[in-house]
Amino acid sequence: MIRVWSRLPGDGAGPYSRDMTTVEPLLDPADTVRAFIAALEDRAVDQALLHVDDRIVWRNTSLPTVRGRVVKWLLRGLNRERFGFRADFHHVAADGAIVLTERTDYLRFGSFEIDFWVCGTFEVSDGRITLWHDHFSWGNVLFGVVRGIGRALYAAVV
Repeated sequence: MIRVWSRLPGDGAGPYSRDMTTVEPLLDPADTVRAFIAALEDRAVDQALLHVDDRIVWRNTSLPTVRGRVVKWLLRGLNRERFGFRADFHHVAADGAIVLTERTDYLRFGSFEIDFWVCGTFEVSDGRITLWHDHFSWGNVLFGVVRGIGRALYAAVV
C-alpha cells in the first residue's frame, strides 16, 4: 500500500506552496495522478487544478457527469476549512495514458469523517488529466457513514 497523505491539510508539510501558479507537466501519467491527489489532500486545489485539462470530464458512480469549469468549482469547495480529503492508495497501474487506482478515500466534514473504497480510472493527455472516473459502492459509502458516526459518538463519550 502506498500512503500518500500523512499530514494535516494546510499544515505546511505538503509539497505545494500556496503561491505556486504553474507546474511542469509530469512525463509519467501515474505521477500526474499522484501529484493531483496529493495537492487535493494538501488543500492546494489551485495547484491540483494545474494537473487537469480545462475540458476534464469527472464521472462518479450513478452521479451526473460534470465537466470543465464545474469540476473546478466543485473541487474548490475543498478549500473550505470544514472540508477535507485524503486517500490511501492500495494499487496504481498504468498502461500508457490510462491510470487505474484502487484506494480508500476519506471525506471530512468538520470533525465527521467517512471512508470508502474507490476504483478510479484516469486518462492523461499532454501531462494533464482529461478523464477522472471513480467507481464505488453506495453500500460501502453507507458503511463509511456508519463508521464515521460510530467514531464521532465514541469521541463524544470518551
